[in-house]
Amino acid sequence: MQPRTTPSAFPPASPPTSPPALFEPARLGPLTLRNRFIKAATFEGMTPGALVSDELIDFHRRHAAGGVALTTVAYCAVAPDGRTERDQIWMRPEALPGLRRLTDAVHAEGAAASAQIGHAGPVADGRSNGLPAVSSSPNFNPRSLGVIRQASRQDIARITRGHAEAARLAVEAGFDAVEIHLGHNYFASSFLSPKLNKRKDEYGGSLAHRARVARDAARAVREAVGDRIAILAKLNMDDGVPGGLWLDESLQVAQWLQADGSVDALELTAGSSLLNPMYLFRGDAPVREFAAAMRNPLVKQGVKAVGKHFIRAYPYQEAYLLDSARQFRAAVDLPLVLLGGVSRRETAEQAMAEGFPFVAMARALLREPDLIRRMRDDATTRSLCIHCNKCMPTIFSGTHCPLATPSAP
Repeated sequence: MQPRTTPSAFPPASPPTSPPALFEPARLGPLTLRNRFIKAATFEGMTPGALVSDELIDFHRRHAAGGVALTTVAYCAVAPDGRTERDQIWMRPEALPGLRRLTDAVHAEGAAASAQIGHAGPVADGRSNGLPAVSSSPNFNPRSLGVIRQASRQDIARITRGHAEAARLAVEAGFDAVEIHLGHNYFASSFLSPKLNKRKDEYGGSLAHRARVARDAARAVREAVGDRIAILAKLNMDDGVPGGLWLDESLQVAQWLQADGSVDALELTAGSSLLNPMYLFRGDAPVREFAAAMRNPLVKQGVKAVGKHFIRAYPYQEAYLLDSARQFRAAVDLPLVLLGGVSRRETAEQAMAEGFPFVAMARALLREPDLIRRMRDDATTRSLCIHCNKCMPTIFSGTHCPLATPSAP
């Protein structure tokens, strides 16, 4: 599927008269960040036993030392059945000592730490977790080769409570922020999707019904932590699949989240980890590397055989989500985090000029953890990331960009 374009009811935002400086402090809810750069959540694959490892701590410490204002730990599931595989962290008391060591290490470098919390829903690997995955409606998971059952009202209530408890534990672990995952066709996003959500009850049908899970989760987090930490939500602008969530409905969800007062900022994203994962990651599609990384032999053979139809390639360009994000900038007053193709200083400066107070970077920082510090010291610095996307399959082996340059200790 190629990205759709829809005439916008909202014109491009008019630039402020004096754009804020990239490297000056900025407020995010109750939090003051040292600059405008956020390390986006990227699965680290460094949590054996669903607990923090020394490697995970050092991974985020390097990004903090490299100059980001906020580094995001991915992925902290709100329930054991909400993991995409069994070694992902799920928020529980046993995980707190390691998470506290991680936040202490990040704070020692002058940066803040955010925990991405959520439930993977239909993207969860029930076979790996030893627990059945749940979704808005029955769906097929190509990774676990199983059918996901429809979440009951009791499941929904349990997962909503799980968001609140995960946020409370994040505060106890020393995190400065949480990012609620409402995108990529994870649990809440599967309810938002008209393609995936075929329910006939109060959680299906109209957008108001389909948005209930996302809004309730965000409100539960706000009620649990108040203003003690910043609350962000990662929201799909569109799913990148025919019949999925599209801009017009996502704009309404963003306006509802703003009216609820449940979040301090939105990080705008796109794509479906279930149906079209490369829609967010523009650039090459490393099908061979993905196949080699699969642990399940049947899945490995399936990726080799038909992976090119599922792992599609989309051309890369700088700020490739900006056109869509402009419509949100015109429709809501919430602080917005621009994600997608931010790898140059001038791209971040353009985002500031158009009213996006923060930018999130992922692949460029996996290649060069100290990129932000070097951009600050030399405006001509260019990212070395070539958008080959070979960093993506490495999450299954606990490594990252195979071309990464060593950073200062």
